[in-house]
Amino acid sequence: MPKAATPPPIRVLIAKPGLDGHDRGAKVVARALRDAGMEVIYAGLRQTPEEIVESAIEEDVDLIGLSCLSGAHMALFPRVLKLLQARKVRDVPVFAGGIIPDDDAKKLRRIGIKAVFGPGTTLEEIVRTARGIARRPA
Repeated sequence: MPKAATPPPIRVLIAKPGLDGHDRGAKVVARALRDAGMEVIYAGLRQTPEEIVESAIEEDVDLIGLSCLSGAHMALFPRVLKLLQARKVRDVPVFAGGIIPDDDAKKLRRIGIKAVFGPGTTLEEIVRTARGIARRPA
């Protein structure tokens, strides 16, 4: 009997929008997702929302992860969502992490960020959530 085709791995773009220069957490999350079998594209530091959206489209990702520790999340994250919508990319979920106050996290979820992770979130929870919200679930 022929073996069933293995679905392609979930493709995740991890990006650091804005001027935040601290990327250790984003790299740890990227490695955890990779170790869980996902294909991770790390966009690096100081990305503009426009660059992030362009990378997501070019790389045909199933999920976008944004990280911000600078406090600019309420300007940058909604901008990424608006640019995705303007480019008619409606099926790629976005999750976020960083130092994000609870009230801001609620607002971000209301406008379309699928999950918001703060300090102390386990890598297992991030991986489980990423699998659950990805365009192509694993």
